Amino acid sequence: MNLTKKQIDDLNLELTLEIAPEDYQEAVRKKLAERRRTAEFKGFRKGMVPASLIKRVYGEQALVDAVNDVITTSLDNYINEQKLHLLGEPLGSENQPEVEWVEGNSFTFIFDAALSPEVKIEVEAGDTVNKYVISSTAKEKSAMIENIKKYYEDRKEEAKSDEEIEKDVTERLKEEHRQEAEWRLTKDIRDFYVQKAGLTLPEAFLKRWLLAANQGKITAEDIEKDFPGFIEDFKWQLVRGTLMEKFGFKVEHEDLYEAAKAYVTYQYAMYGIGNVPEDMITEAVGNIMKDRRQLERLHEQVEDRKVLDKIKETITIKDKKITSEKFREL
Repeated sequence: MNLTKKQIDDLNLELTLEIAPEDYQEAVRKKLAERRRTAEFKGFRKGMVPASLIKRVYGEQALVDAVNDVITTSLDNYINEQKLHLLGEPLGSENQPEVEWVEGNSFTFIFDAALSPEVKIEVEAGDTVNKYVISSTAKEKSAMIENIKKYYEDRKEEAKSDEEIEKDVTERLKEEHRQEAEWRLTKDIRDFYVQKAGLTLPEAFLKRWLLAANQGKITAEDIEKDFPGFIEDFKWQLVRGTLMEKFGFKVEHEDLYEAAKAYVTYQYAMYGIGNVPEDMITEAVGNIMKDRRQLERLHEQVEDRKVLDKIKETITIKDKKITSEKFREL
């Protein structure tokens, strides 16, 4: 077995793996022996099917499986030994020669791979990001007041006084604007550090990798449409991962548990359910903690919170007054 690397450019690689018969023959023999132990053929007792018949029926599949095992192991070992930090996984190259699946043949497999760019980033007190202080417009306030009054009329309920409604609207808009400002601050901090890092990614490779990784669930057209948003999220993930390491942060089990609990509580609140019994919350959290995809989502949320909280403590955040109307034009 021989594996060589060709550097196409700063981020793109071509890996060529040459597999000789001695690299896979023992694995083929073991796979056929296992088949013989379990195969059931009419006229033969289980485990007594002639080896020649087993090989004729299952030989090519055993060869393919054995060679694929060699490919997987060889690539994994090489990547680890060379300490290659790859984006996604190696993909079969468009330059791949045709493979003739005959035992005794040597095989050549060519893969495209992409390196993760080095992220150089510092979080400094001199880094400045605006935080918007949003004020309500008279038009916005008036519209909400009218909607609340109409709500009471439609349900033939006794309305609150005008003063009470106005006070309620003022508080409600204040909270809405606070949440909008926090969301925007988070977005602007992310954008600031993605831009500061100045990352370049192997976009052509990533598009191919996304298509392969999603196995027919999305089309090339879908990827093209969503790619700008994906690439910005991907850059932030690289920046966030670098800052997690720089700050010495780790995501502990307790972090994930608390995040899951907060999510469950929020979900109940969205349905107007309060004072949920603790055992119900614990059961729901337990179900989330067993779900790999849910855990991955929570892991990202915890990383975001840890990194963003540290950034906010360090940088200069300047308040900037703006009306809600102007804010929505940003």
